[in-house]
Amino acid sequence: MPDKDYLYLNLRDLPYFRALIRAVEASFYQTLDLPIPTLDVGCGDGHFTARTFDHPIDVGLDPWHGPIHEAGRRGTYRLLVEADGTAMPFPDGYFASAFSNSVLEHIPHVGQVLAETARVLEPGAPFYFCVPNPRYFSELSISRLLGKGYTDWFRRISRVQHADGPEIWQARLERAGFRLEKWWHYFSPSAMRVLEWGHYFSLPSLVAKKLTGKWIVAQTKWNLWLTEHLVRQYASVKPVEDGTFTFYIARKGKT
Repeated sequence: MPDKDYLYLNLRDLPYFRALIRAVEASFYQTLDLPIPTLDVGCGDGHFTARTFDHPIDVGLDPWHGPIHEAGRRGTYRLLVEADGTAMPFPDGYFASAFSNSVLEHIPHVGQVLAETARVLEPGAPFYFCVPNPRYFSELSISRLLGKGYTDWFRRISRVQHADGPEIWQARLERAGFRLEKWWHYFSPSAMRVLEWGHYFSLPSLVAKKLTGKWIVAQTKWNLWLTEHLVRQYASVKPVEDGTFTFYIARKGKT
């Protein structure tokens, strides 16, 4: 088990459904080798990296102006680059490792981003990423009542372009110049339904964000204890065969 309580660290800052999945993912990185320099592909506002790592990451890259400037205020990266993942301003083989946390599923041109990531990695460098798999949609509770219409709507609000299985990701990785070394499913169907309903129960957090700039106004134990008590049982880091997300370990080919 990790030394840090990643669930509580994320609950202080995020709506509970986002805190839940990010806490699980943060735990995975604690045992992974990230030789420097390291690239974060799709760093966003830098919150995940700030809560996951005890040291700055060398480079964060993201195409969105607002989030990357928020990442700059966190001081989580040694360098931030506002650029598209298909045109990274770095020479071939510049980085010794890279990761992309819950980002690739949102990118329509994901194959091009994978190829560009491979280009800027040195031969043999590890690349870690996680994405939802097909059960992300098939395990939605309301889809059982409302059918495909609800599934399509949830796809749009979560902006998920790709919810694919390991065989599809392996083919993408190989085309880009990677070798898939390991993968595992995580985040049980019941946890997925907690995430699903969190989109609705967390509407007050959205109001708070718009009014105060913070998702959680009172970032204290007394304010969060009930939420923490209710969701902690779903924050399992153990791989599960029917998990709704998948974590991948790939490596750039040496030839």
